[in-house]
Amino acid sequence: MKNGKKRRYIIGFVFLAVCVCVLLAANICIGSVKIPVQSVLSMLSGNGGDEMYHDIVMQIRFPRALAALILGGALALSGYLLQTFFHNPIAGPFVLGISSGAKMVVALVMVFALSCGIKITSLTMIIAAFFGSVLAMGFVLLLSRAVDKMSMLIVAGVMIGYICSAITEFVVTFADDSNIVNLHNWSLGSFSGITWSHVEIMATVVTACSLFVFLLSKPMSAYQLGEVYAQNMGVNIKLFRIVLVIFSSILSACVTAFAGPISFVGIAVPHLAKNLMQTAKPILMIPSCFLGGGIFCLFCDLLSRVMFAPTEISVSTITAVFGAPIVIYIMVRQRNGGI
Repeated sequence: MKNGKKRRYIIGFVFLAVCVCVLLAANICIGSVKIPVQSVLSMLSGNGGDEMYHDIVMQIRFPRALAALILGGALALSGYLLQTFFHNPIAGPFVLGISSGAKMVVALVMVFALSCGIKITSLTMIIAAFFGSVLAMGFVLLLSRAVDKMSMLIVAGVMIGYICSAITEFVVTFADDSNIVNLHNWSLGSFSGITWSHVEIMATVVTACSLFVFLLSKPMSAYQLGEVYAQNMGVNIKLFRIVLVIFSSILSACVTAFAGPISFVGIAVPHLAKNLMQTAKPILMIPSCFLGGGIFCLFCDLLSRVMFAPTEISVSTITAVFGAPIVIYIMVRQRNGGI
């Protein structure tokens, strides 16, 4: 039995790794300009190649693909932490309004900075998004004490998201005309415009957070079995819950700062990863969620670029098309006692 489970885990991770490699290659090679795989390999190995191909790959597609992989993984991991925190498979940064809170504060900072001619750094965006995430999360936690049913908490989270989105739209309406285009494109959710400096910063933040989360695998396993059991195992519940909130907020904030709000990834991917691995063990779920989130966003970003090329649609639109049915399926299963 143990050998069968071990074999399944190995096959699952090999499958995820192959999907990552295939989709990375597809995102780099496929687009309005098709680039042969041999040319890409030649560039990556440092043997030069066509100058136009080199600029397209190294300045546009490769950093964008890496951003989709990193930020998709961060978003899925953030969703998994929130689902663990609330003991509910429908909890996620988008549904609970956390992404919208981050979007609101970032929009306020962007409008103020751009109107004053101040240059915004990536770190400033992340900090602003983090404060927005924590603000929205704070309201959700306050409401969690006032409502008994988790379904009501989800509804309250959606309402918080709508309020934050309304404030964002109000701010954008009164922004300078030259700033509206940038704000509008960012607010829809997109991996376009990512540079190598952005990739470096997001990789540093997300990698550090992911490693810390992975180190929490053991207390997370105990917490999943109930707070009383976790306390008996020596877990400081209050501190543990604060840590979960902080890390989920940082991961969600990093995504919003660079790519805007992206929907349903944080809910759908942990569920898909759990079904693939056939386990709820955090030590396996954490890496599989990260890889699964990267795969999901790479796939959706590829579709957003090529479906109606040369017109590009919002990646959040594609993630909603594939993610929303999964959320509906989870809700139906939960109502029927399947979860």
